[in-house]
Amino acid sequence: MDKTKPFNISKHLVYDAYLKVKANQGAEGVDKETIGKFDKDWKNKLYRIWNRMSSGCYFPPPVRAVAIPKDNGKTRLLGIPTVSDRIAQTVAKMELELLVEPKFHEDSYGYRPGKSAINAVGQARKRCWKYNWAIDLDIKGFFDNLDHELVMKAVKHHTDSTWMLLYIERWLKAPLETEEGIRKERDRGTPQGGVISPLLANIFMHHVFDDWMRRKHPQIPFERYADDVLVHCSSLEQAKRILEAIKDRLRECKLEVNAEKTRIVYCKDANRLSSSEHERFDFLGFTFRPRRAENKQGERFLSFLPAISDKAAKSIRKEIRNWHIAKHSDKSLEDLAKFINPTVYGWINYYGSYYRTGMNPSLRNIELNLVRWSKRKYKRLRGHKTRAMHFLGQIARQEPRLFAHWTVGLVSPVE
Repeated sequence: MDKTKPFNISKHLVYDAYLKVKANQGAEGVDKETIGKFDKDWKNKLYRIWNRMSSGCYFPPPVRAVAIPKDNGKTRLLGIPTVSDRIAQTVAKMELELLVEPKFHEDSYGYRPGKSAINAVGQARKRCWKYNWAIDLDIKGFFDNLDHELVMKAVKHHTDSTWMLLYIERWLKAPLETEEGIRKERDRGTPQGGVISPLLANIFMHHVFDDWMRRKHPQIPFERYADDVLVHCSSLEQAKRILEAIKDRLRECKLEVNAEKTRIVYCKDANRLSSSEHERFDFLGFTFRPRRAENKQGERFLSFLPAISDKAAKSIRKEIRNWHIAKHSDKSLEDLAKFINPTVYGWINYYGSYYRTGMNPSLRNIELNLVRWSKRKYKRLRGHKTRAMHFLGQIARQEPRLFAHWTVGLVSPVE
């Protein structure tokens, strides 16, 4: 501890924060400094961060605003802090997380150690079998509309650390800077892309929603991943009543339900043969809807199950197209496998967690592109699609672990 500094911030904590930021990599901020550039003088730069934070004179630079296109043609702003600021934010995040993590609700899954989106999907799957109705809740512009005063009030429930409160407030108010160099002051919201933003959002939603549900509606289960929320109800009447209560609660906290995207869904299956306007919903990249399933005795029945969503499948097909596999006729199959397998394994490990065969239509595009690659690569296969397919089938039998989707038995090369 340096007794000449007003705030007791460990140098070891700053170094550990640096290691975390370095491991995560990430893009450059407004100062154009990359992780690589920072590394060249990391000791002096870490000392500067520690010195300023310990002295109370750390002021975060503007956050670089990057417009990310959305499927509906609109864009959302991603805020990218500088490398130095990401380290400073990580220092505060590591300290604050220790305080709040034990208090969070067990069904809050987003950005938490030991929790994942797949955990949330799995829990939702079980509860959709138990409860007839689900509220698919969408909060309008969640990250953009968080009230700074209410966020600070929520944080103060967990810490009275002067330095932490000081810098969190400064991070909330740090302006956005566009690619054209135009600065936009912020009086609400926390930028998506900031290191501490997800934790602040979780703290806020813990008080606004999670703990409120525990106190006011303890019999109503839910899953929440950041601002993606599912609430389970036994009847349509109960679902309508709970949704109205949630709307009122969010209004109290200066948030709003997105009426166009929020709906009450009937979890239809073999035991629920009624009908409803909405019998499907998307949650964390999966579409939940009635699907054919098979029990241990081989009997087929209707169940309410998650599988890869149309939106996620479309994104996968787009990425496969962008690989331009057929154009790489100078590469070997081993080269192609080395290039695409890490990504494909990631898709399979996530979207293949439930109803894995739902991935087949998307992954089949890899096979189609490999067929085109074969026809370009080998003269004897040009103009012979069937022959190229059998060639790949032979390779798959000889080396079934060459490609990720072959390893897990998805998509036969000879289909």
